[in-house]
Amino acid sequence: MVPRRLTGASDSFAGYRVRLVETLRARGIRDLAVLKAFAETPRHLFVPAAVQHRAYEDTALPIGNGQTISQPFTQARYLEALRLRGVERVLEIGTGSGYQTALLGAIAGTVFSVERVESLARAAQAALREAGVTNVSVLLGDGTLGWSAYAPYDAILVAAGGPDVPPPLVEQLASGGRLLIPLGERGAQVLTLVERGPGAELRHTPLGTARFVPLVGEHGFDG
Repeated sequence: MVPRRLTGASDSFAGYRVRLVETLRARGIRDLAVLKAFAETPRHLFVPAAVQHRAYEDTALPIGNGQTISQPFTQARYLEALRLRGVERVLEIGTGSGYQTALLGAIAGTVFSVERVESLARAAQAALREAGVTNVSVLLGDGTLGWSAYAPYDAILVAAGGPDVPPPLVEQLASGGRLLIPLGERGAQVLTLVERGPGAELRHTPLGTARFVPLVGEHGFDG
């Protein structure tokens, strides 16, 4: 199922999206599907009205409840590392604003996203509907438990930093699957790609430093 992108009213922001894509390309993002997703996804629908004029800046923005919508370059780096080809079943932990969920919807087959804060989950669902994204589902719950009903997943993206990889996420990762998560203490992590081999073996590859909100839940930090 291919997500539909808004036309009409959203076109007034098209030039801003073009400039954002140029910025991402200049910073080293090369995956054409990822760049296309940023060119077509209306970020302004996923931020509060007070900061909507900054929607296409390459910067993180507040979305309420102590959460942020991540810097576009950080999200592009995440998405590029997952090496998605448009057919995968993806689990996202931390829906947040829903913007990254929409980006995933543009480059994967089906996306299942878990958010623990009810107000954020509801706002994200509304923004995703307005953006015309139809191949994603959002669950209110503890993201460290994953979403077992639709496992296994070809890729899992965790949009918060945790001390360790939550065991339920490992269990829900398909053979040959890729899991991306910031690992480390609160406020300072290492972005880590975890790949599952044909058996149960896992390979961890550090991709660089990162700073994300803490991963809260049964297999993460205390709230």
